Amino acid sequence: MASLGLSQTALRLSVQTLKTTTRSASQAVSPPSPSPNPLWLTTIKRRIGRCLMFGLNPPQIHAAGSLLAILARDWRGFLVGSEGFLVDTAVSQDVTWGEMLSHVNNVTYVRYAESARVNLMRRIAHLDPDHASEWRQLVGSTAVGLILRSIKVDYKFPMTYPDRITVYHKLAQPCETAQPAFEFQVVILSEARQRPAARCQEDIVTYDYRLGRKTAALPPFMLSQFRAMWDAQLAAREEWCTRTAEIERLVRGLEVDSWDRPDAVEDMGTA
Repeated sequence: MASLGLSQTALRLSVQTLKTTTRSASQAVSPPSPSPNPLWLTTIKRRIGRCLMFGLNPPQIHAAGSLLAILARDWRGFLVGSEGFLVDTAVSQDVTWGEMLSHVNNVTYVRYAESARVNLMRRIAHLDPDHASEWRQLVGSTAVGLILRSIKVDYKFPMTYPDRITVYHKLAQPCETAQPAFEFQVVILSEARQRPAARCQEDIVTYDYRLGRKTAALPPFMLSQFRAMWDAQLAAREEWCTRTAEIERLVRGLEVDSWDRPDAVEDMGTA
């Protein structure tokens, strides 16, 4: 998983700048839920903006700018990584004019999810070269393949052109050996709005086209990779929840040290 990278230096400076005021604030901030508010990114940027508008000293301005840079770079991870989605497995594509009927047609979201699911199988094939052909066959109809038994789509807002989407899949629960089915949760992010445009729930079964029936259980090669994927999802959620809590702590520190301090007086500038 991606580390804090550039943000490590920025956050270190921020901690030094805000260490006096954030100690009590951090105790009041509880860890974010696995399903954060989809408007969290907008809200946290507005909170930083309010601090900047009120007036900060140069070190605090640098800290605020560093936080905004982190959010601009890693916003996808903060939104979906904290839910357990693996941010390095996404598929992105442009929204086209022809997909709209005043807004993106509802059926198009199902195609977005389908294309991303196929690309996920191909990606896993590269990660599991010993079973690469079996993974690629899953999206065909000549051996053991995947059949979408049902899909549920929750539309969050009417997406329009121009935009670009990023689609993430994750396992909804651990896979059991005796089951020939599994479920994916899907989130379709709008890059323009920086929030989910839709969420999907996919119910999928494995089907042996040679025998003309469902398999008795998931093939061993799938079960092995899905178990590793589940573990990676749990690790991703922990990492991004920790990072989100750190952002919350530092932003609260800026607030306590600017407009929300007892003797706060707004900097109105000079004539």
